[in-house]
Amino acid sequence: MQTHAFDVVIIGSGAGGGTVAHALASTGRRILVIERGGDVPSEPENWSPAAVWKDLRYRTMERWVDRDGQEFQPYTHYNVGGNTKYWGSVLYRLRREDFGEIAHRDGVSPAWPITYDDLAPWYDEAERLYQVHGDATADPTEPPRGPFPHPPVPHAEAMQAVVAGLERQGLHPSPLPLGLIEPGRPGGCQLCNTCNSFPCRIHRKSDADVCCVRPAREAGVTVWTHALARRLVTSRDGTRVEAVDVERDGREMRVEAPLVVVACGAVNSAILLLRSATPQHPRGLANSSGLVGRRYMAHLATMMQGFYPFRVNTAVFQKTVAINDFYLRGRHGSYPLGQIQSQGRTHGLMAKVVGDTWFGGHVTWIPEWAYDAWVARGVDWLAMSEDLPHVDNRVTLTEDGRIRLEYTPNNEAAHEELVREASRMLRRLGAWKVMAHSHRSKNTTHQCGTLVFGHEASSSVLDTYCRTHDVSNLFVVDASFFPSSAAVNPGLTIVAQALRVADHLRRTDLRLPEDAAAGTTPAAAQRP
Repeated sequence: MQTHAFDVVIIGSGAGGGTVAHALASTGRRILVIERGGDVPSEPENWSPAAVWKDLRYRTMERWVDRDGQEFQPYTHYNVGGNTKYWGSVLYRLRREDFGEIAHRDGVSPAWPITYDDLAPWYDEAERLYQVHGDATADPTEPPRGPFPHPPVPHAEAMQAVVAGLERQGLHPSPLPLGLIEPGRPGGCQLCNTCNSFPCRIHRKSDADVCCVRPAREAGVTVWTHALARRLVTSRDGTRVEAVDVERDGREMRVEAPLVVVACGAVNSAILLLRSATPQHPRGLANSSGLVGRRYMAHLATMMQGFYPFRVNTAVFQKTVAINDFYLRGRHGSYPLGQIQSQGRTHGLMAKVVGDTWFGGHVTWIPEWAYDAWVARGVDWLAMSEDLPHVDNRVTLTEDGRIRLEYTPNNEAAHEELVREASRMLRRLGAWKVMAHSHRSKNTTHQCGTLVFGHEASSSVLDTYCRTHDVSNLFVVDASFFPSSAAVNPGLTIVAQALRVADHLRRTDLRLPEDAAAGTTPAAAQRP
């Protein structure tokens, strides 16, 4: 077996791995990023609903199994930049309250082992790195902070009318914080109708590839594509990772490094640790707590559309509005409901694919032009509620080595109330019909929580800097570390924690001089 040596190995190139690679690129260390997929090509299919939604050109073809052993195709992507290539670039900070314990209708959202103030300077840095546009004054739930790096993306004319209607209802619509590169300017983001779930053909979406991996490559970081990390190899006593066994382009090889960062996403990071079991770690690597793979969360999310039969929606880029009035407290109770945010435009073919799937193939006779006419008169929204951690929601390996996702959504009563609030809101805006669709138990977007971080090894897998309690040189930097899912998109929190972890690595494991380490550290976060 061929052996290679690096100083740092990062497995995964998404929001966590790509950001860590970028943050460490200037250290002069030999850094390798292992990515199981390839670079997403710039091609016409990037913006084709048929290619993305019907042909599933960029989705993984692998099959997972559910709690009952039934196969399903997860909504996930293996490529440079990970799932960030397909996100809608909504980059929220968790609310300050999300870091503390919160009572929900159906349970308790646990406190984090760090506070909002611990992460705030890294949120600042993350927003600069990912070029986030927003307004810090309009959202009633916005935590203490300075201004955004860039002003909010202006609402399309049709959405300005929606905002005015929401305000007349007594609600407080606010601009969505969006990671876009020079939106509306020559050579910048075109504010098109293919952002959500589509890769950006002109690379003007703030994804991990564009913002981090490409600059890291230019700075000397090595990136292996089409390279699958099969197993982490530990020392004889099991206290350190010595190497990573990799399958690259059909060849097996071993990569040795004194520092390993796993960033495969909440599902695949947990699976890699489970697959790396040893006599010293019989239940999976770093699993003395028994929590590896457990506490899976993915948000309760319902896609909604208000239909206006006599009014064509002229907005092209409509994903600019959020309503957080129900985030911390519902209209009729003391418990949180969640967030409502506008979404990218639905294309007729997208609606047909969802409709055919939702109704089990019984409506395939409906032509695409009918869906085109429908969605042209619709405004698209997302209602999103917090998914509470539960030890029985978990990812495991089947006997034949496949991924099993055992997941039952919870906190559903609060989410149903949020959907009712959203439906009421849309009807007051004049919608004749409100359509709703949810992924339910097959939800693999916004996945988090499978390797929870905390202070005690008995009740968590990682420490507060995402180092595994059991293996001293192994870090996991993706949404695995989340103790709770909150009710906003997790991307910016992954990026902020990745920057925080990278700073910690520079000062400890990489042992850089203080002046060198301080070069990428926000002043408010620098320690004496």
